[in-house]
Amino acid sequence: MKPGPFASFVRFVACGGGIGVLSSLAVPVLAALMPWAAANALITVASTVLCTELHALFTFGTGRRPGWREHWQSAGSATAAYAATSAAVLILHSVNSSPTMLTEQLVYLSASALAGIARFLVLRLFVFADRTTTTAASAPIALPVRPTPAFSAAA
Repeated sequence: MKPGPFASFVRFVACGGGIGVLSSLAVPVLAALMPWAAANALITVASTVLCTELHALFTFGTGRRPGWREHWQSAGSATAAYAATSAAVLILHSVNSSPTMLTEQLVYLSASALAGIARFLVLRLFVFADRTTTTAASAPIALPVRPTPAFSAAA
């Protein structure tokens, strides 16, 4: 049974939020080895693949693993989230050249939360929407059935 909108949102927050918090801890660690934007991109790609799998199976209850279409569409929404989080942190660094890690995390997580709400809507309404319902335009055309004449055994 597919979860309703509220249950899906709770599951989305649990899965996506949990992965998001882990990602927010991983980005600064990687940022010590490479530019922050590159670290964020790497973590975003890995977390998007993992989240797409979790969202298909658990959050939206499709009953199957996502295919390439769902992964690409999810990647598109994740790209927008990446742009939002990167812009937020880059703006923070332009306003404050050396913010504390706590401030950086608050900005990053706030931007992630806003992007996450938009991403939930895109995933629920477009990427993992139920495609099993048919409309009049997509329903197969029913051809009339002609009865076959009965054979009579004339003696």
